[in-house]
Order: sequence, then structure tokens, then C-alpha cells
Amino acid sequence: MRSRADAPLRVVTIALLFASVSLVAAPVDRPVVAAKGESPGLAEIERALEVVKADPNLATERTIKMLRWKGSTDVKRPEMPSWLSWIGSLFLWLDQSARILVWLAALVLAGILVVYIVRLVRGRGGRRLEESFVAPTHVQDLDIRPETLPRDIGAAARALWDRGDHRASLALLYRGLLSRLAHVHRVPIRDSSTEGDCLALAASHLPQGRHEYASRLVRVWQRAVYGRDEVPAEIVYGICDGFAPALDTAPALESIAIGDAR
Repeated sequence: MRSRADAPLRVVTIALLFASVSLVAAPVDRPVVAAKGESPGLAEIERALEVVKADPNLATERTIKMLRWKGSTDVKRPEMPSWLSWIGSLFLWLDQSARILVWLAALVLAGILVVYIVRLVRGRGGRRLEESFVAPTHVQDLDIRPETLPRDIGAAARALWDRGDHRASLALLYRGLLSRLAHVHRVPIRDSSTEGDCLALAASHLPQGRHEYASRLVRVWQRAVYGRDEVPAEIVYGICDGFAPALDTAPALESIAIGDAR
């Protein structure tokens, strides 16, 4: 295949051939333009070039026309639904963030495992402490054995108060509180536990209402014994009347008794 760089050479060659032919075919009476062996004139070369340029088969560039179906390039592709595009973007984001998501999931699982292990250890430790707990007989020189206390502590303390023996009434209520915490509610108090120690230990064994009653009783006891204040009778009566409902029965046993009654 000949390159396009040879086209001008071919054009000039063809033009020279046409010029030679035109000189040979010229009429006899036309004066000779060029003698034998001389080059054609400039006018003959320009006419030959115009003839060659006008020939479409000898042109350096060619225009080719092709048939196409009308509107074939104007067909629009159907648009993708927005929800499908959103799902595709989501999967693309998941693919790009897979490593981060795996690490986050591993951290969450590790945190859950740590919390579970801590709760398990605490639960077992608490059960072991309760199983090994032995209720003391005395707390700070106060005898808390159930057999040394009246069966209805609230009524007995109220009777002492009405007789004017206020200190003995409050001491009986406090002894009864310690005895019920140790023997009924299994609060692991010790013989050296103070009032604050007993309330702190009771917080995890008593419901909120019962713990508030125990706190009120301890405050009245401290106010009368350590502060030597006069406690109003109505406050003492309220503590005496609320002793049995708050402390005589453990919450679990109380719920079982209510269920049997129904």
C-alpha cells in the first residue's frame, strides 16, 4: 500500500503526461510551444493539475458516505430506580468499609464478653459469700439472736415507749433490725459492723422501700443515742408499726406466700 506522501509526486507525473499528450494532439497550424527536449510551459502544467484535481479517483482525500438507521444513536437507556442506586451505593460502602466494620464488631463482642465475665464472677462471688455467711450472735455488744428477742418487736418497742423507757424501746428496735438483716434477709453483717456498714450491706439485699425504712430507723437510733435528742412519739410509733411489714419476711418468701394465698 502506497503512503499518502507519494500522492503529490503521482499528481505531478500525471500532469506532465497530460501536458505531453496535449502538445502531441495540438493542431498543425498551432505554433510549437516547446521544442523537442524542452519542459512544458507553466500554463500547461496548471491546466493539467486542475484536470487531475477534478478527478475524484486521484484526489488525496476521499469522502465516504455510509447509511445508518435513523435515531439509532438517540436511544436513551432506561434510568435506574433511586432505591436500586441506593442499594448499590450501600454495598459499595460496605465493600470499602469492610475492615473497619469487622474491627468494630470484634470490639463490641469483646466488650459484651468482658461484661458477661465480670457479672458471672461477681454473681458467683456473691453466692459463695452468702453460702459461707454465718450470722453473728452479737454486733457491737448487742445480742441479735432471734431467741433473745420478742416475736413482735414493733409491739414490744411501742409498749416500752409508752411506759417511758424510751432508750430501751429504741435499742430493741435497732437490735431487731440487725437480727432481721442477718437471719431473715441474709445480709452479711459482722460483729464489728457499724450502723453505716449495716446500711451499705443491706442496700444490695433489700428493696428500696425496705431499705428506706431501715435508714429511717438507724437515723432515729443515732439521734437519740449519740445526739441525745428527744424524738417525737409519732415518729417512734410509725417505726414500731412498720417494723413487721418491712423486716419480718424476706421478699422472696413474701411473694411465695402471696401466691399460695391466691
